[in-house]
Amino acid sequence: MLPTSKMHNGHPIAYLLQMNRAELARLIQEVSPDTFEPLALEVFRYQAACNNIYAEYLKLLRVSPPSVRRLTDIPFLPISLFKRYRLQSGTWEPAKVFTSSGTTGATTSHHLLRSEAWYRENARRAFEEIYGPLRGRAVLALLPAYLERTGSSLVFMADDFIQRSQHPASGFFLHDLRELSHRLAELTDETLPPLLIGVSFALLDLAEQFPQSLAHTLVMETGGMKGRRRELTRPELHQRLGRAFQSTTIHSEYGMTELLSQAYAPEAGIFYPAPTLRAFARQLTDPLSPAPVGKTGTLNLIDLANLDTISFIATDDLGIVHPNGTFEVLGRMDHSDVRGCNLLVRDL
Repeated sequence: MLPTSKMHNGHPIAYLLQMNRAELARLIQEVSPDTFEPLALEVFRYQAACNNIYAEYLKLLRVSPPSVRRLTDIPFLPISLFKRYRLQSGTWEPAKVFTSSGTTGATTSHHLLRSEAWYRENARRAFEEIYGPLRGRAVLALLPAYLERTGSSLVFMADDFIQRSQHPASGFFLHDLRELSHRLAELTDETLPPLLIGVSFALLDLAEQFPQSLAHTLVMETGGMKGRRRELTRPELHQRLGRAFQSTTIHSEYGMTELLSQAYAPEAGIFYPAPTLRAFARQLTDPLSPAPVGKTGTLNLIDLANLDTISFIATDDLGIVHPNGTFEVLGRMDHSDVRGCNLLVRDL
């Protein structure tokens, strides 16, 4: 890490890093497929300089930041470190802290948020890039497990979508499935398809108790049974929901506490990442080696929206990355296979 007390060309290093951060933020808001790679490399250099945990991780790997010249050279930080450390690039006070859900007594992830507006703008862009405008679209959120705790980034996003929609039918639904069913039945003639976004077990409850035609609705599952039901494969879940809602397409959202960007699957489990998000796969038995495109591996993610925390994350999700940048999520990796990452995590 650059010592922030020293000078460079007559300016304090801390001042120069802050100026660099402002320019990076502006470029991230305008990122395109052509500018993603050079911008990601600049974000890497910034975070290598002013994120203490990441700088230490690079040192343990014996990676010199100037030697990193391609995306494939960038080391990805194990996602489990969000549970152990305050991951922060630069010095600033959090506007909010997102926390993951977990079983009683389990250690949860914490993700510091520098700016609520930054998150809102990025989340809106990710959704509207694929589905069109939120304004004027009814947004109905069925997220009981998330609403019953604090710190959920999904609830924060859904609340912003509801406010952004400015639609009188928009809102959260906790356990009143009958009212939600009635609300959906009244929205069949909308110009913009309503969005029903929900955790998997709650959507299954709605499907079993109030089956109805939702062919004109974007039914979107966010995954997760939260211990309420037997875990299902995504195809099995979509088959059940599709049959109950008389819909040929069930959509999916891929996001997590540790990301400020999302990906959406408008077709059979193929996720399209936000402009600020890109997926790669690493080998199952060698966490520091890339997996071939189109082959099953464990997902590494670059999230440029994580500018103020860490943008290079080695997740625990199994997946396949396709040549066009879309990806599939196949399940969760068994931690017993992550020996290389675990050794590095213990040393930090």
